[in-house]
Amino acid sequence: MKPTPAQSVHFAGDRRMRVVMLGAGQRPHVVAEAERLRPQIEQHAEVVACDFHSALDLSDFKADAAIVLGGDGSILHAVHQMGDYQLPIIAVNLGRLGFLADVSPAELPQVLDDFRAGRLTVIEHLMFDCCVMRDGEVYARQLGLNETTVHVGPPFLQMVVDLYVDSELVTTYSCDGLIVSTPVGSTAHSLSAGGPILRKDLQAFVIMPISPHTLTNRPVIDSAARVYEMAVARPNPETSVVVDGQVLCKLLPGDRVRVARATPRFKLVSAPGHSYYQTLREKLGWSGQLKRNEGD
Repeated sequence: MKPTPAQSVHFAGDRRMRVVMLGAGQRPHVVAEAERLRPQIEQHAEVVACDFHSALDLSDFKADAAIVLGGDGSILHAVHQMGDYQLPIIAVNLGRLGFLADVSPAELPQVLDDFRAGRLTVIEHLMFDCCVMRDGEVYARQLGLNETTVHVGPPFLQMVVDLYVDSELVTTYSCDGLIVSTPVGSTAHSLSAGGPILRKDLQAFVIMPISPHTLTNRPVIDSAARVYEMAVARPNPETSVVVDGQVLCKLLPGDRVRVARATPRFKLVSAPGHSYYQTLREKLGWSGQLKRNEGD
């Protein structure tokens, strides 16, 4: 479960940095902020493309970095849009929470200058391949960053899920769903279900049952070098596989949901002055002590 080493980016000679600008165009303030920031960005880099509607195929796009404007949801969209060719992401927070997007618009020009000069590192994070196996063949497949969830679906009767690790039966859950999460995703759906927080650069998965029907079922953390499979013998009519919040497909009896470490890595530019625990403390409101009323 060793952390992924950080890497620096270096540009040869006086070559200009090439960037793409991405974000959630359905939010008017994102487009307006992109227009405001573009002249500042162009002082440090060549903007080779702008896409705020997920229209471009970025799977083999020639650029040095992607500037993603918005929040963590915008980052997820950008990661899926890039597919197997993951550009380093400079994440500018225009959202509310922003565990991943921690660069403010005011900091962006300096971050671009530092990145171009090789003073910043790019930290690579675990991604996964989710495959739904049906009749021995791949029926559906999706590259993901946060988590794969097998969700019970209507009529919302508890389901029985078998979990296998490297083809060995580990346990059987009676639950409303089962989450296999990356460290990046440990602060998303898994956390809401009561799961632990993993440092983002660890190479591990969290297995987290949703509303298990026993007190003995607890989260499990295991190596990302292993292959995880989930099987539901009697799925409900709407039992589904959900990857990063998007339904991949419905499950049939006999299907297997396989989650394994992917070759591509999520690449996040680490900005100065933003430490991991500082982010958790500020975003989760960890004060270290209970707040008291003035009259107490």
